[in-house]
Amino acid sequence: MTKKNTKSHSNTIALNKKARFEYSIEDKFEAGLVLEGWEVKALRAGKIQLVESYVIVKKAEAWLFGALITPLNTASTHIRPDPTRTRKLLLNRGELDKLIGATERKGFTVVPLAMYWVRGRAKLEIGLAKGKKTHDKRADERDRDWKREKQRILKTGNR
Repeated sequence: MTKKNTKSHSNTIALNKKARFEYSIEDKFEAGLVLEGWEVKALRAGKIQLVESYVIVKKAEAWLFGALITPLNTASTHIRPDPTRTRKLLLNRGELDKLIGATERKGFTVVPLAMYWVRGRAKLEIGLAKGKKTHDKRADERDRDWKREKQRILKTGNR
């Protein structure tokens, strides 16, 4: 199974910051996408939103729902682009089995975290996640604010 490390990707197309706030991520996977030509061109222009999207595993296949890829004005006239169409994700059998087991038995959900380029191909980083409670979200926000404040103090203290 391919597990992505947590480093940021220099070829990032889009991030789903809301997913990290709403869910605690247990495991990450890298998935390929089945895309049409106009979608690849739109991705190169950065016209994608992952905020309201989610992943469903059914009939031993993973599908990306709700990702909005806005077509470019220069898209061909003989096709009708569907910005929110369902896109198939390409995963290994072992990764699919792990996702199926976790979502059906353990109550996990699968959310898209980031989209990026790897050797000219669009890849989607998906995470096996559990929903956070309200108090967990507040604690994360408090920690983030403290880190930001600490950086400000250290920055002004060095002058």
